[in-house]
Amino acid sequence: QPSVVLTEGSSTTLSCTYDESAYSLHWYLQKPGSKPDFLLLIVESSKYVTRADQPHPHMSIRLHDNKSVDLEISSAAVSDSAVYYCALQPTVTEKPTTLYKNLLKVELTFTLFQNRVQIQTESVQRKL
Repeated sequence: QPSVVLTEGSSTTLSCTYDESAYSLHWYLQKPGSKPDFLLLIVESSKYVTRADQPHPHMSIRLHDNKSVDLEISSAAVSDSAVYYCALQPTVTEKPTTLYKNLLKVELTFTLFQNRVQIQTESVQRKL
């Protein structure tokens, strides 16, 4: 798993690449013991952005022509510690015998005593 370490208050970019066309690309965060919470989405064709009802103003989304989408976090704080997911819509695709859910998992954790942020990314494919 690749990882990045930065100090609290720094900025970082979490990237997600995809192969197929998608209507929209989404970023979620999940705190321990909680369900994933929607952060942002961007529509692939128009680049229209939708934010969560309770937005995170220090987070933004950027779509690139090379089929990648970034979550940009400025002034990272301990409260941003979570697992981050990138997902395509539709996320769940039906195969003749199996359903697959394709996500990019990004874990953002803080080492409180050192005031550092560690980010780990992992590609995840789960059978449903």
